[in-house]
Amino acid sequence: MKVDATDLKTNETDDRGRVYLGTEYANKRVTVAVVEVESDRPDDDELATAYREASESAEALTEEWGETSDEAWERLDE
Repeated sequence: MKVDATDLKTNETDDRGRVYLGTEYANKRVTVAVVEVESDRPDDDELATAYREASESAEALTEEWGETSDEAWERLDE
């Protein structure tokens, strides 16, 4: 079966994964094919990368804070 690109429609699903086709399809037999699924959530690789970057950033901030804190305590003794 050939499908013309102009016949393709993109719809959003509701929170239960359902698509509203519209009243023009009421009481008709409809065949639907899922051609592509896009997610608005990051995939596992993106989450892992973000976590790794946040962890590295936190380590750098911890080191920087440790140095600053040590300097502050040393100056209190003066």
